[in-house]
Amino acid sequence: MLNRFFKRRVGWMLVRNTVVSTGVFLFGLLALWVMVEQGGINPTLATGISFLMANSIHYIFGRTWIFKGTDRAVGSGYAIFLANALVGLAVTVSLFWLLTTYTPMHYLAARVLVSVFAGLAMFALNATINFRRV
Repeated sequence: MLNRFFKRRVGWMLVRNTVVSTGVFLFGLLALWVMVEQGGINPTLATGISFLMANSIHYIFGRTWIFKGTDRAVGSGYAIFLANALVGLAVTVSLFWLLTTYTPMHYLAARVLVSVFAGLAMFALNATINFRRV
C-alpha cells in the first residue's frame, strides 16, 4: 500500500493538494481569527467551524484539480470527503485542545502545527478511498 504513494503522479497530486490546502488553510485561519477575536467564540469551537468551512472549499478544488479524473459521483464524493474531514477534524481539534490546554502555545501557532498532521491524513484518505487515484 505504501509503495502506491511513492509515484511521480501521486507526488504531483500532493503538490496540488498542498497548494489548495495552504489557500483554504489561510482562509480558515482568517475565519478562526475573526470568530475568536471579533466574535468572541471559544477558540476550540471556532477551530472546528473554520475547519469545516475550509474543507468544503477544498472539496471543490480536490474534485476538479487535485484528483482530476475521478469517477466518483459528486454527491457521494462530497459525503465521503466530509467523512474523511471528520477524521481530520478529530485530529485537529484534539491536538489543538491538547496544545492550548497543556502548553503555553498561542492558539494560532497550535492551529498551524496540527494542520500538518491532519492534512497528510486527509490527503491519504481522499487519494485512496474517496477519489481512488492512488
